[in-house]
Amino acid sequence: MAFFLKFAHSDEKLFVISQKMEKIMLDDIDRRLLRHLQADPSLATSELAERSRISASLCWRRLEKMHEAGIIQGQEAVIDWAALGYAVEVSLRVTLDKTQSRAFDEFTAAARGVAEVIEIQTFLGRVDVRLSVLARDMSHYQQVYREQILTLPHIADIEALMHIARVKSDLVLPV
Repeated sequence: MAFFLKFAHSDEKLFVISQKMEKIMLDDIDRRLLRHLQADPSLATSELAERSRISASLCWRRLEKMHEAGIIQGQEAVIDWAALGYAVEVSLRVTLDKTQSRAFDEFTAAARGVAEVIEIQTFLGRVDVRLSVLARDMSHYQQVYREQILTLPHIADIEALMHIARVKSDLVLPV
């Protein structure tokens, strides 16, 4: 289940409405921790504490508080898919047959089962769902598209956008 964090500035304080619908105040120390963590997620707690100019125990408590509030959701490895031989990336914009009451649920459940689909996003508007698909080459993409994508339930229309270049890819927020 996805959720959104709402941010509200009040002077130099940053308030976050967490997934638990709690109002949590982030101070300069929390924001400093988040900036350093975003810049280098592999930092050990001791190194993060040193860079943030706080004790390791205070750093650990602050990180735990932000984990529990859902502000920090985890750390992940960023993989260069092209280095692993996946040269084709396609964004598929899908419009679903919304006359079917379970179209979204059934489509997304089935799309999750396609290994080459690395991201699924839903929208309000003309396009209902966007799938990010990776393939080794065009032949592999064509096979995935014909055998797995086109067989997904409730597709009314589909548009493929071939990825050419990633101009910006940044999940860092200015905190």
